[in-house]
Amino acid sequence: MDCTTDGGKGVCEKHGVSGYPTIKYGDPDSLQDFDGERSYEALKEFADTNLGPSCGPANLDLCDDEKKAVIEKFLKMSTGKLEAKIRKAEGTTAKLDADFEALQKTLQDRYTKTEEKKKAAVADIKEAGLGLMKSVLAHRSQNGEKAKDEL
Repeated sequence: MDCTTDGGKGVCEKHGVSGYPTIKYGDPDSLQDFDGERSYEALKEFADTNLGPSCGPANLDLCDDEKKAVIEKFLKMSTGKLEAKIRKAEGTTAKLDADFEALQKTLQDRYTKTEEKKKAAVADIKEAGLGLMKSVLAHRSQNGEKAKDEL
């Protein structure tokens, strides 16, 4: 789907598509992120083993006992209670995302400042004559002078 068009923007936002290319799969109401390799062979293997009918309320026969029990628990809930649980889970996920983004911004700012300090310090070292010291040492070595240990 093209997430840059009017027809695709809403769907992409609904499913949390923020980078391109993004591959999602599964039930259209509960898409999962694909995080495997993107080679043809890997995608084909994934499609052959994972795409098609899958465990869910419409295909309980494809579920293991554990997932079947969870789905049956959700099926017994009222619509209002189920919607409230979904809102709570999505709110928690949104908070985790926001916290992560804030930390990431802090780390990026710290990285940028540290990188600038490092570049300035390296420039100071070079400005203080590192290159000339290396040239003098190489000149001495070429003229047969041996290194002497300093005490």
